[in-house]
Amino acid sequence: MSISATDVNKLRQMTGAGMMDCKKALMETDGDFEKAIDFLRKKGQKVSAARADNATAEGVVLITVSKDAKNGKLLAFACETEPVSKVDDFRNLAQAIMDVAIAKNPTTKEDLLTLPLADGRAIGEAIVELTGKIGEKLIIQTYENVNAEQVVPYIHSNGKLGVLVALKGVNGKDVSEVGKDVAMQIAAMKPVAVDKDDVDPTLIQREIEVGKEQARAEGKPEAMLEKIALGKLNKFYKDNTLLNQEFVKDNSKTIAQLLDSHTKGMTVTSFKRIQIG
Repeated sequence: MSISATDVNKLRQMTGAGMMDCKKALMETDGDFEKAIDFLRKKGQKVSAARADNATAEGVVLITVSKDAKNGKLLAFACETEPVSKVDDFRNLAQAIMDVAIAKNPTTKEDLLTLPLADGRAIGEAIVELTGKIGEKLIIQTYENVNAEQVVPYIHSNGKLGVLVALKGVNGKDVSEVGKDVAMQIAAMKPVAVDKDDVDPTLIQREIEVGKEQARAEGKPEAMLEKIALGKLNKFYKDNTLLNQEFVKDNSKTIAQLLDSHTKGMTVTSFKRIQIG
């Protein structure tokens, strides 16, 4: 039977599915909208919804930096099992999503999901369709878009961990080597912030309370608990903020000292660390 563009658009508005998928669904169901909706759900949306709570502990991390090294993008495309993470369709879609990110430069994951692939399908629709084909939950776990004076990338050999480091004060130098050292530091040591002033106040308060309880359990006087807790907080900053961490390759210097010794005044403004699993 003949399916009008109006009906196709109506079904698309009802379901959010792609135009061609809506047309096919209506043709397969003789124009019955309820049956067409069921048809679409069976082809992907239903599978996606049914697996919504499943863990996505496998996948691939992709990373790219612009030619001028001033922009970097990090994408984690996740699935449920390792075999699926190696399937060509899964990896090809991950790369196609990254290609769109490079071309369109969206700032958020939500913006990225609405953008069209080369074949016209929205990225979100394509993910749902592949979910239906593969039978596993597939998601863009994280998407990061970083701008800086120089952005340096690092991706771990297993392809499931990636880092972008944003540097300033590079003074026109190629700082990719020391930047990679810093990125590897972030991958290994998992800092929670660049410096102590960047730490979430909630986390700071929690560390203070934990420090107090530890001191109390050790039998320290109540009047000393606050001072002891603040001392422990300084140790927390040293261990968990990037610029204050000891450099893993040379613990005689901190990351801040490493950067400054390489190029006077150079520092990290931000970093992004993505890991699947």
